[in-house]
This record gives sequence, C-alpha cells and structure tokens, in this order.
Amino acid sequence: MKNWDYENEQWTRLPSYLKHLPLFTRQFDLTSKFFRLLWSLILKYWFFKFYIRLKVVGDFHEIHKNYPKLLVIANHASHLDAVSIAAAIPFRYWGDLFIAAAKDYFFTNPLFTFFSKHCLGAIPIDRKDKKGEAVQLCLTLLSKLEAIWLIIFPEGTRSPDGFIGQFKRGVSLFSERTTTPLLFLYLEGNADLWPKGRIFAVPGKLTLHVGPVCPPGNIELIYERYRDWVMSINPNAFREDLISSDDSAAKP
Repeated sequence: MKNWDYENEQWTRLPSYLKHLPLFTRQFDLTSKFFRLLWSLILKYWFFKFYIRLKVVGDFHEIHKNYPKLLVIANHASHLDAVSIAAAIPFRYWGDLFIAAAKDYFFTNPLFTFFSKHCLGAIPIDRKDKKGEAVQLCLTLLSKLEAIWLIIFPEGTRSPDGFIGQFKRGVSLFSERTTTPLLFLYLEGNADLWPKGRIFAVPGKLTLHVGPVCPPGNIELIYERYRDWVMSINPNAFREDLISSDDSAAKP
C-alpha cells in the first residue's frame, strides 16, 4: 500500500476506500447519507427488532451532548458487535460515527467495500501494516475533527470463547495522543448469538450496556477500569485464570 499524505487537499488521489472519510471530501456526501439512512432503517426497525431483540441499557443523548469526541470501546466476540452498537446509537449522531474495521475483511471486494464505506463509515485498518498508516489516519481524524465517535474493539480480534481478553495498546495510544476520553460499552449475549466460526447469527436477545466515560490513560489502567465495570454487570465475562493473573500482577 502506497504512503499517503492524509492531510493533503488533493483527496481525489486517495484510494477509493478512503474517499468517504471526513477531512478528505470536505463536502456533503449525499450517497453515504442516503445509504446510511436506509441501513439504519433496516437495522433499527427490522433486524434488531424482530430477528435480534436489541435492548439498550443507558442513554447516548446526554453523553453525546457532553462528549462530542470519544473513543467507543466494547468487547468483541461476534460480527454482530459493530452493527449492534451502530443500531443502538440514535441516527442523528451517525454523521459523527466511525468504526475501525479490519481492511482484510471489510474491504475485500467491491460489495463489502461499498457497504463498509456508506453504511458503516468504516475506517480501514490494515492489521499487517508496519508503516503505521492506519494509526496515523485515526490520529489525524481524532485530532482534526471537532466531533467524532470512533468505535474500536481493544481486544483486536473476536474472542474465540466469548470471554473478554487482554487489550491491545493501540486504544491507549489514540486516547493519550489526542486527549480523547473513552466510552465503555458491554455487549451481553453476542457470543451466544454469533460466535466465531458460525456462518450467521441465530435469533435471540442482545443487551448493550452503556457505561461510564473514562479519561485518557495507559492501557493497564483502561483495562482495569473496564474490567471492574463489566464484572459489576457480569462476573463471568472474564476467564478466572485471566482475572487471577491480573490481580497478581497488580500486587506490589
């Protein structure tokens, strides 16, 4: 992948899978608005009402009023996770909503690319990128935009067993370098509905818990605060051996 100057004005020189992102187009993208509206109607009034019964515990309105710029972090055990978070967030805020998505999955063919761009507002993250281009892209968006909610799954990949794993350091890097606070979310039931390895989700109930907003900090502190909050909801969300090792590491 070629090195791109993400701050240049010549946005037409950028790859097609980046042209939907703000700072580049600098214009009202009617195509993305239309397909996002259509996708939101499908999500909110069909899929997450009749097939997956999505329950949201918490209120996004007050959070968005006080925190127009956030890193939204959640556990990750299913392909339902990103779309369920989007479905839970009121459509009026979708213009500021973006998802850090694996480029090798969400941008693998023209159909997936179109969906990822116009329906999800996905930011392509190349997991094999050694030049730091994806990191720089996220840092630029978080630094330059006045309002952005960037969804990141700090585990880096879907959990194979449904338990929440250790966090990668990228989320603290984004948070600390751009002084962006973090909103905690917890998806309860995602691993049961669409675990890793299953072709598609089975119908059922999914609960999204809206948690506290955490100030920027190092990854150990973020993980500890997130773990304590989630365990107040579901004490079985983490493997016992992982909890024991974390507690031992915290002792002097």
